[in-house]
Amino acid sequence: MGDLDDLTRLPDDFDGQVRLFPLPSLVLFPHAMQPLHIFEPRYCEMLAEALESDELIAMATLTETPRIGKEDPPIDPTVCIGKIVSHVERDDDRHNILLVGIKRAQVTAEVDAGRCFRIAKINVLDDLYPPSGMNDRSQLRAALLNAFGDVIPASQSVQQGLSELLAGSMGLGPITDIISHTLPLSVSMKLRLLAEQNVDHRAQLLIEFLASGAVQLPASDQQSGGNAAKTRLPFPPPFSTN
Repeated sequence: MGDLDDLTRLPDDFDGQVRLFPLPSLVLFPHAMQPLHIFEPRYCEMLAEALESDELIAMATLTETPRIGKEDPPIDPTVCIGKIVSHVERDDDRHNILLVGIKRAQVTAEVDAGRCFRIAKINVLDDLYPPSGMNDRSQLRAALLNAFGDVIPASQSVQQGLSELLAGSMGLGPITDIISHTLPLSVSMKLRLLAEQNVDHRAQLLIEFLASGAVQLPASDQQSGGNAAKTRLPFPPPFSTN
């Protein structure tokens, strides 16, 4: 098993329950890295429990803005289980962590486990690679990377990274997820991609969306006269806070 598979593998004793960390506009994907800044007491308690056990936290996306006095605002049923790969505790009871997405999953029910944070039962959604698409998958992979190359800045460093992806052996599923996480897609589109188990369908959906021109990124510094640094979306993404 490769390093990527090892990193995104659930523990052998995983019991089908996850700690939920709901945020309003963040969608985590398997194989993607997400920095998080945690300071709210209930989520600090959630983090402490995760660090003492399986190091797992499931990122969920709120479908409504939380309102004062309203408990447990609704979440989208598709979530991503993440594993803590880095943790830095600050002096002010705040924490910076780095989470890597492991598996997409479907929430089947939330449970009252006596914690101050939310717990859910989930079904893990494994990637599906239909045998019927085996012969065309390499072409689909190339088409996705070409579509991605058409929308990212044309700087030397970015294009070099794309060339490394083209020449590498990373499969279609991880590539699709990493691109979906990285690009500034709408939350609804990201959730649609996260919910799609069929890897070929997921890649084709992303290709069509990129080809539609809906994704616009700033030009490189050289092309924009040096002003792109003021508007370019940061990569990796900045810390998300609770």
